[in-house]
Amino acid sequence: MVCVVAQAVTSASQCAKIGGVCMKLQNSGSTDLLKQRRVAFVMMIAFLLGASQLLPAQDTKRASTSGTEASAVARGQYIVEGVAMCGTCHTPRTANGELDRSRWLAGAPVPYQSSTPTADWPTIVPRIAGLPPASNAEMITLLTTGIWTTGKPLRDPMPKFHMTVADAEAVLAYLKSLNPGK
Repeated sequence: MVCVVAQAVTSASQCAKIGGVCMKLQNSGSTDLLKQRRVAFVMMIAFLLGASQLLPAQDTKRASTSGTEASAVARGQYIVEGVAMCGTCHTPRTANGELDRSRWLAGAPVPYQSSTPTADWPTIVPRIAGLPPASNAEMITLLTTGIWTTGKPLRDPMPKFHMTVADAEAVLAYLKSLNPGK
């Protein structure tokens, strides 16, 4: 377990246990958006460091799949949920800030803001559940090189993955096995 401390202002303290990560927040009672985004950023870093416990994803389509295909889907689920943490950005949040598991990987507003003004910062993250936003070959290229369909590197905050082809294929198999949340 990792304990992350993000201080806002005063001594009124609360601890939120999110997926095995203890987040201690010094809360001033202010709803300052910048402070909220800093806390969200700290949470993202904690998740990216592998500190979270995995939550089960929405049910995958269980139409007759071969053992090899089922194995690839399971491997892809592990990478998407436990390593790459795709749901952190690609899943909408509920009113209380938790990931909306009923709309898993359905696309969402970007939950983080750049610490420095960036003209190219995206505001919406695409849906990747069901039918990802590019062809199979383009998705494999994206996941193995960090290059988008335009031939340009992915924009921040999207990580520039350098997966093996086998891992990228497993991720794609998992994404395609999901029913897109609405």
